Amino acid sequence: MRSVARGNSAVTTAFERELDAIAHDASFAGLEIVAHSARPVRGATVLSVTIDRPGGADLTLCERVAARLNAQLSGLDAAYALQVESAGLERPLLRRGDYERFTGERVRIVTSLTVNGGKTHRGTLRGLRGETVIVENEAGELILPMVAIKAANLEYDPRADFKRDKLQRKQRHANDRKHGH
Repeated sequence: MRSVARGNSAVTTAFERELDAIAHDASFAGLEIVAHSARPVRGATVLSVTIDRPGGADLTLCERVAARLNAQLSGLDAAYALQVESAGLERPLLRRGDYERFTGERVRIVTSLTVNGGKTHRGTLRGLRGETVIVENEAGELILPMVAIKAANLEYDPRADFKRDKLQRKQRHANDRKHGH
């Protein structure tokens, strides 16, 4: 009988190897592995992966990734539980490239140090400048040292969606009236 640690190690190694293969597989074009982890829980290994792609990761994509991982892991003689989830509308910002890629988006950043009187900062991401993240808010430009960032994520504002939808309806209505519909 295998020890839990050895089983966990084999499952974790196979999991990470397969995630790398998925990330480079053309049939999963645009897929990004945002985060992943493997942790022992009561004699099994809980494998967790968070995915994203431009336009978002839907349930079908999560199911495809889970099926691919299960196909590779099911042959191992080790207990595991698999969780595959979308990064979602409030996707975490974990790497330097995330701060560049999502420039112009609304963000929420929590710092370990007090900066400008607070530890939670909201605003529009303006990118990186050296080792600092630039956020613009009502008070102006905020410069946050990367080493002081404890957590960061996109901030979804449903009001922006409602405003955009309302504007699009008004434009369609105006176009319909202009074209005699």
